[in-house]
Amino acid sequence: MAEPRFLVVRLSSLGDIVHAFPAVGGLRESFPHAEIVWLTHPKWEPLVRAANLANEVWTVDTRDWASLRGILYSIRKQSLDAAIDFQGLWKSASIPFLARVPRRIGFSSETVREAGVPLLYTERVRVNTALHVADQNGELSLRAGAKQRTAQVTIQITPEDSASVKDALRKQGISEYIVLSPGGGWQSKCWPAERFGKLALRILDELHLRCVINRGPGEEDLVAATIAAAERARPTAYGGNLGQLMALLKNASAVVAGDTGPLHLADALGAPIVAIFGPTDPARNGPYRHNGVVLRWEGAETTYKRGTETDASLLHISVDEVLGALRGLRESA
Repeated sequence: MAEPRFLVVRLSSLGDIVHAFPAVGGLRESFPHAEIVWLTHPKWEPLVRAANLANEVWTVDTRDWASLRGILYSIRKQSLDAAIDFQGLWKSASIPFLARVPRRIGFSSETVREAGVPLLYTERVRVNTALHVADQNGELSLRAGAKQRTAQVTIQITPEDSASVKDALRKQGISEYIVLSPGGGWQSKCWPAERFGKLALRILDELHLRCVINRGPGEEDLVAATIAAAERARPTAYGGNLGQLMALLKNASAVVAGDTGPLHLADALGAPIVAIFGPTDPARNGPYRHNGVVLRWEGAETTYKRGTETDASLLHISVDEVLGALRGLRESA
């Protein structure tokens, strides 16, 4: 009997795609010869390809009618058996629905953010919200027939990207380094830039390492504030492409970040991490591989409201505490 042909839908974003990898890994290990087509946004195609889980990676920009029409035609032509929507939004659920994929698996109304989306599925999965989001994704894979919820995934980095990053840092006199990633999708999840800067200074003085600041799109002011607070530590900012970001994180002595995509990518790559959490719950959204230390004030209240100011709980995490976590990582290495 031929193995089923799957359409995996996870369009964005960085951390969410990383948290879908273990579930698709479980699907791949259960169906080693199955055809898996992963649909994502063009921005994230290199990341999905690097996980080497799908036979094909297709891209779509849901804001572009021509792109959307083309992908619907391609899916219909492929005659896929089942679609698994790991995103749970109207834009992700509507694609397999409009493409007439016969079996459409997604989360039930208790889990999805947008009301009514489960109406587009033929099978709806209700999960325990206490589970990590990667395990929640794995529940969809189990419903699709996988024998295991998740599996470990190895993300491949090209020699060209590794060489490019190494060369760029060598020109700055940097070989061994710690990555600081002060940005994030919501300001309420971000530890203050000034504290990242003070941390860079302490890392130089006490651990004798330089810091590299991951600079994401639109984070110029945040990076500038971090560098200013770092004073004579003079951390360097790096803003390469996605493949180069993977190489930067993979080869770091440690990565310090909040609940953001670069943190989860660093953890998936096996880099030692110090994760600084505030309003979001690390039991649900934390680093899945647990390849490091998670810091969260014991009095923090969990909320997923997208605030524009740093959550008060993050101010309870001191530079001393983060530096102590970094020391512990180096001593246990």
